[in-house]
Amino acid sequence: MLPPTPAATIAFKSPNACNLCHTDRDAAWADRFVREWRPRDYQAPVLERARLIDAARRDDWSKLPDMLAYLARPDRDEVFANSLVRLLRNCDDDRKWPALVEALKDASPLIRASAADGLIGHFTPEAIAALLAATRDDYRLVRMRAAASLAGLPAQTLTPADRASLEKATADFVRVMMARPDDHASHYNLGNYYMSRREYKRAIECFETASRLQPDSIPPLVNVSLAYNAVGQNDRAEESLRKALRLDPANAAANLNLGLLLAEMDRLGEAETVLRAAFKSDPRSAVSAYNLGVILAKDRPDEAIDWCRRAHELRPLEPKYAYTYAFYLRAKGELNRAIETLEPLVRQGSSFADAYSLLGQLYEEIGRNTSAIDTYRRALAIPDLDPRERYQFEARMLALSGE
Repeated sequence: MLPPTPAATIAFKSPNACNLCHTDRDAAWADRFVREWRPRDYQAPVLERARLIDAARRDDWSKLPDMLAYLARPDRDEVFANSLVRLLRNCDDDRKWPALVEALKDASPLIRASAADGLIGHFTPEAIAALLAATRDDYRLVRMRAAASLAGLPAQTLTPADRASLEKATADFVRVMMARPDDHASHYNLGNYYMSRREYKRAIECFETASRLQPDSIPPLVNVSLAYNAVGQNDRAEESLRKALRLDPANAAANLNLGLLLAEMDRLGEAETVLRAAFKSDPRSAVSAYNLGVILAKDRPDEAIDWCRRAHELRPLEPKYAYTYAFYLRAKGELNRAIETLEPLVRQGSSFADAYSLLGQLYEEIGRNTSAIDTYRRALAIPDLDPRERYQFEARMLALSGE
């Protein structure tokens, strides 16, 4: 148990033990009292951890270096560190990946399990090796989480030893999920596993079972719509999302996915209405803002630019959003703003080749050929650059240099 921290009440509105009894006093009184009572500022470490958690919950990743440094500290609190690892799921910054891989070696099995969960679908050689090692962990929870995160990895790419440990961990995962066949969450989790394996029909069965067991649960209805969409049954996908919205008309995930589905079906007017509802429910939804921008670009270019700007500001590290925002700025003739949007992306070494192509074209259009050549040269340093794109960048460099 921690001692009372009324300073956290002042900063974050969390309860504290002092004011649970002294209801006639406020947190400021309690804070003064404990500071007189204990000269050592024992509240400082709690506030430090709380600030990191609060920033992560708000998707404020300006403190990401501090968060990652905290995870590596020998005096880190296990529960707070585990919370940070879980919250990193919402972070788009690639700096998190090495930290999650390293967290798979943490002394805490709780943190190792959360790190394995956070690496789902991140199939770099380093992450795959760490997750495969985790399938041989001493703790079943870690082994199961690692197996779930590796669900989409082709088994034929593995060595016989790795394949055997993954199959064993996977069998543990499926067995545990089915240990309580009346638990809707188990079927939901198993559905997500089959989705990762692209076994969509089995995923549908699991999600539908979860919905029958818990009819008022929205996540299975949302996820089964994705599975139905994957097998080309968009009518069933729409039906599932409409059912979710009857349960909760303001649900952000259901509105977002319905908006994306309607846009895919070329029902753009309906898609716009639903995506606006999604953004209203979740003003941090960059996906909603981005897709609204794309939908409105043809008929309402100024509003489209505004929505693309919002998406870019919400997710500045997502290259697709920066590129699209710059693309529409260029179409409007605002070349300098477009350049200002793309330059940070190129400076940080993004692997999004289209951003380099557009930035180079923008520099050429305003007569900054040297900057264009430098941009194309940076593009050539992208690992695994498509040969056709490599040829195009080299051709532009030669043309601009007069060779």
